[in-house]
Amino acid sequence: MAKLTAEQLIEAFKELTLIELSDFIKKFEEVFEVSAAAPVAVAAAAAPAEAVEEKTEFDVILEAAGDQKIQVIKEVRAITNLGLGEAKALVDAAPSTILEGAKKDAAEEAKAKLEAAGGKVTLK
Repeated sequence: MAKLTAEQLIEAFKELTLIELSDFIKKFEEVFEVSAAAPVAVAAAAAPAEAVEEKTEFDVILEAAGDQKIQVIKEVRAITNLGLGEAKALVDAAPSTILEGAKKDAAEEAKAKLEAAGGKVTLK
């Protein structure tokens, strides 16, 4: 049998279906007593850190109302458009989520407003 180059092998693999390729890998592992899973795991562990995407959506969580509870309730109402009772219930239940899946700018703006009113806020 003539020796095939890497390019020729790749071209041959391109013509296989996924099932045929899976069968080939199983046979290859049996014949050469190796596992294809180990190199894949090592390659994934060695992936560059730049592959991590920057987070674009944040949850604004009120951790505590602080000393200015009424001001915090007012800000929660302004941010969420909730009624007085609903906003008060959110503030009283702290830690509670004020906004979910907010864009970065909106989340930072809400955090700044709540902190200015006296609340303790985290973004997640």
